[in-house]
Amino acid sequence: MHELILILDFGSQFTQLIARRVREHNVYSEIHPYNLSLKEIKSRNPKGIILSGGPRSVYEDDAPTIRKDIFDFGIPILGICYGQQIIANLLGGKVAKAEKREYGKAVIFIDKREGIFKDVRDLSTVWMSHGDRLDSMPNGFEVAAHTDNSPFAAIRDKRRNIYGIQFHPEVVHTEEGKKILKNFLFDIAKCKGDWTSESFVSETTKKIRDNVEEGRVICALSGGVDSSVTALLLFRAIGGENFTCIFVDNGLLRKGEKEQVVETFASNFEIDLRVVDGKNRFLESLKGVTDPEEKRKRIGNTFIEIFEQEAKKLGRVDFLAQGTLYPDLIESQSFKGPSFTIKTHHNVGGLPEKMNLKLIEPLKELFKDEVRKVGKDLGLPQEILRRHPFPGPGLAVRILGEVTEEKLNILREADKIYIDEIKRAGLYDEIWQAFAVLLPVKSVGVMGDSRTYENVAVLRAVTSLDGMTADWYRMPSDLLQRISNRIINEVRGINRVVYDVSSKPPSTIEWE
Repeated sequence: MHELILILDFGSQFTQLIARRVREHNVYSEIHPYNLSLKEIKSRNPKGIILSGGPRSVYEDDAPTIRKDIFDFGIPILGICYGQQIIANLLGGKVAKAEKREYGKAVIFIDKREGIFKDVRDLSTVWMSHGDRLDSMPNGFEVAAHTDNSPFAAIRDKRRNIYGIQFHPEVVHTEEGKKILKNFLFDIAKCKGDWTSESFVSETTKKIRDNVEEGRVICALSGGVDSSVTALLLFRAIGGENFTCIFVDNGLLRKGEKEQVVETFASNFEIDLRVVDGKNRFLESLKGVTDPEEKRKRIGNTFIEIFEQEAKKLGRVDFLAQGTLYPDLIESQSFKGPSFTIKTHHNVGGLPEKMNLKLIEPLKELFKDEVRKVGKDLGLPQEILRRHPFPGPGLAVRILGEVTEEKLNILREADKIYIDEIKRAGLYDEIWQAFAVLLPVKSVGVMGDSRTYENVAVLRAVTSLDGMTADWYRMPSDLLQRISNRIINEVRGINRVVYDVSSKPPSTIEWE
């Protein structure tokens, strides 16, 4: 059993980032809604508890809070922003609306250079995001750090190992944030740091082996990192005799994608891979459809039908393996409790119920960067490990409007040129995700002496840590010029190329 840091979520946009920062120190962390019962908290035996930030004010009547008894457990606690205010409010301090709200960078002054501030330099930058602040501390607490605007930027009860900080150590803008979290984990909570990709592979393969025994497992393989790592974990755990991967070519893939997936797995692994050509069925299901949600629904239903047919050909099947990740599980719940579902987490919606299969989700405890580490340990080739994320509905959500074979061919060619040029320039690994989009818009152009009236292509590239937020990538102008020239000259059907300079939020990464 790994040591655990428990994160209670009060609705902060940075909660997942807290968990990732903890895990970067090889300490396992879990996120749960703030109203997790005291009994459940005790049963998990955490080494420490982190209270996240949140959008509310602690003095509101229906503000989310925790039971005061939690402070009597003897477990080290770190409250971040709203979490600090929860600590103060419950233990007798005073929280009020700040005269001057603080959003963005602030300079912090360390008053107690020990505990969470051991070896933390003075006058460093921290990231603030609050409209309330502490006006007075609870009994037994002392000031550990302050800013010009926040006299209680950090407080502590050294005897009980309870710490509260007004700023966000998990974001990159807090210069010493990594060190502050490290101090809490190792000096205060006494963690050892035993959560590694090697231990995960060893423990997970044993768990799969014990659960599956002699059962037969199928896995939906897309060629992306998540499904590929899932397949390799299953293959290592149970071998190939009772394990089959099914790759459904939906006709919505990028140029050469099917061939690359088949070649990668055929050359490197002795996995039973069944390739199914479903292009015509998917295109038929998308005829006349322009609404993006309807596209997703029809693609999902068609996939289920095909996958079910192929599974039946194998005879008895007991388990379905999926590449569900930890963020998928988190987004299935909410800080307001389990009734406020954001989205369901199953990658193949409805399939387990229809086919009466037991689910195996070996990656459900991992974030994307951790999956890549596991994939590297399993020998997954770099061309898959490095791949940018690709949406389940594929190019269907990168063609705005109706999806046709002609539009798919146009977009594939433009996208291939775009990605090839980015790789040639050595920029592919700097970018979280890059792709081309085909708009349902035509514009006038001139080629030679002729007038053209053809499609507009959008180039999109973003930087991100995890896809939750993203910024548009500052592509060199000479590279953009080269990509645009090649697409317009080589791809029939496109006579104009534009570059997307929108960040997330308010925009999303994908266009649909």
